[in-house]
Amino acid sequence: MMEFDIKIESGDLYDYMLRHSYYSPAGILGSCFGALFIVLAVMTEQWIYILFGGILLIYLPCNLFLKSKQQVGNNPSFKKPLHYKLDDQGIMISQGEDSVQYLWEELYKAVSTGRSIIVYTSAVHATIFPKRQLGDNITDVIRMISTHMPPKKVKIRS
Repeated sequence: MMEFDIKIESGDLYDYMLRHSYYSPAGILGSCFGALFIVLAVMTEQWIYILFGGILLIYLPCNLFLKSKQQVGNNPSFKKPLHYKLDDQGIMISQGEDSVQYLWEELYKAVSTGRSIIVYTSAVHATIFPKRQLGDNITDVIRMISTHMPPKKVKIRS
């Protein structure tokens, strides 16, 4: 069993939103079309395509950056740290008087980015563990997740 506290900041949420968006079909398609428009502009010398491609490639990350700042600033649940308890049953998340338990078999998947370990509780909701806040616990957290979730659901690189 292990316990720790995490306070989500806008950069942590932005990291999650980028990963989630660019691994979705819409994110992949938008990036491909953006790149395609830029290649098309160079090939045809129709420079208006650079504008279309630039909008497609720049809009999403800028929009997600602003959304993450806004959500962290406006949502009271981001004001205080969340307390996590990982054990053989699952992940218990609590803040103040509120708590929720996710059993390991209920979890959707676990992935990592350069900044975070992300455990999806559903296809669109996740628990974010920023690596900088885990400190020395990072190896134990990865081991706990990898031990209790099926290998096909875990895509974590340390």
